[in-house]
Amino acid sequence: MGPSHPATHGTVRFLLRLEGERIINMETEIGYLHRAFEKHCENGKWTQAFPYTDRLNYNSAMQNNVAFALGVEKLFGVVDKLPERCRYIRVIVCELSRLCDHYTNLGAAALELGALTAFLYFVEARELTWDLMESICGARLTSNYIRIGGVTADLPENFKEHVKEVFDRNREFYDDFDKLLTHNRIFLDRMREVGTISAEDAIAFGFTGPCLRAAGVEYDVRKANPYLVYDELDFDVPVGFTGDNFDIYLIRMEEVKQSIRIIEQALEKIPEGPVNIDDPNIRQHSKERIHDDMESMIFHFKNQIEGIQVPKGESYFPTEGSNGEVGFYLVSDGGGKPYKCRVRPPCIPLTQAMGFRVKGLFLADIIPTFDMINLIGGECDR
Repeated sequence: MGPSHPATHGTVRFLLRLEGERIINMETEIGYLHRAFEKHCENGKWTQAFPYTDRLNYNSAMQNNVAFALGVEKLFGVVDKLPERCRYIRVIVCELSRLCDHYTNLGAAALELGALTAFLYFVEARELTWDLMESICGARLTSNYIRIGGVTADLPENFKEHVKEVFDRNREFYDDFDKLLTHNRIFLDRMREVGTISAEDAIAFGFTGPCLRAAGVEYDVRKANPYLVYDELDFDVPVGFTGDNFDIYLIRMEEVKQSIRIIEQALEKIPEGPVNIDDPNIRQHSKERIHDDMESMIFHFKNQIEGIQVPKGESYFPTEGSNGEVGFYLVSDGGGKPYKCRVRPPCIPLTQAMGFRVKGLFLADIIPTFDMINLIGGECDR
């Protein structure tokens, strides 16, 4: 089965042994989208990694970029010295990315079970959220907005009003989607008690994110190891009981509400001020300063030719991605390129458990189970 659409939702191949429609054994093969992402990063300068991190989980590009930037900033020792406004902006764009990811995942999962109308509601909600992303950085999917030491630019004028307008419409789409699916008899029969996993097994496989929380484990990096300004915001972490596909669906649905709640709070509390560290060794100055100030021009020239000189050492920085923990392990030898770049994507542990979760079920049960782990080939194969 697979590795091409529509047999599998993503570039993954399943080797199945069946007895009729019943699954006796299933082996999962990945690697069909392998792009040597980490080696590309190690052969480019620190600042050149962002187009690659964009394309890991491309539905959550901002989250990948934030994780990489925080890992480098940890090596510089400036994570706690980032401007307050920058930290709020990063939280806002991370949660917008989570919304886009969950809208896509839930809509596509509904589509692949035959619910085309529900899919259209959440695709429209995602498009409106992408409008917000586009207004921030000019791009909808692969954003390239985050920078080491800050972001490329401040939020646009009237952004708060634009968010309110989009969220008012998205709440209507959410209600329509919820009414169509959450109590739908067919949807319940396809999702409930399918792909069940216990908390112990989920931990043993290395699950994180909605799939782990659906099994009853209350672990969210934003709460367990707060970063940016998440500890200053009020939000809940939904937890399930059975670990089946329906619980994962409910977790993601609730997380849509919580992300909207986080963004609205952040927009109320965000202070005025700079959005970048004022240190040209870390974050190069604006073009205006480069054109008018000799020192800024010199730093710009050195950073472009040699790369920013990251202090020697190693770091790991975990963040809460849409599908689970996204962390970057980085090693610097003091030069302008990463000596080692390694990403911890949530998809690999979730994918390796596929055979375990569907054994004894029917062939058709692979579809909702695979949908709910939300495998993204770019992050799984790297």
